Amino acid sequence: MMLGLWAVSACVPAPGGVPLLPPAFVGAPQIERDSDGACYGRDVTPAVIETVTEQVLVQPAMVTSDGTVTSPAAFRTVTRQEIVRERREVLFETLCPEALTPEFVKSLQRALKARGYHRGPVNGTMDAWTIAGIQSFQRLSGHDSPLLDIQTARALGLVELTPEALNAL
Repeated sequence: MMLGLWAVSACVPAPGGVPLLPPAFVGAPQIERDSDGACYGRDVTPAVIETVTEQVLVQPAMVTSDGTVTSPAAFRTVTRQEIVRERREVLFETLCPEALTPEFVKSLQRALKARGYHRGPVNGTMDAWTIAGIQSFQRLSGHDSPLLDIQTARALGLVELTPEALNAL
């Protein structure tokens, strides 16, 4: 399955990394459900490939004992591509669509707004402002996805903590 594509056009990042204008919405992110009814989002990060050009010594310079160069060094230009970061596919637990009620989304918008990650209205709609805020906030933990993961919802105080998380407090 493919996550929706997000295009950011005419956006100027604010100091907190949140766009001043909402990104254009292109497609809907996909959520999968397991046999127990839990929901999971799939985050696919493409590989980053860099083109590297370098000069490789083919023949060293020929120099006499008095320092005179009789033949200059010869080089060959070599261009190759290197994978800087491998493609990654991550499956993470997320909230099921039925949990994203207008009341929940308003709470999410208020929580993001209080932290400087939501610049739109608190209207209970999962709009481009809210999705951009989710993605910007989740980047702090290294998860760059427009889908709200369950850990972020817990960090924002929107979903109850597991017994394990409560014991860790």
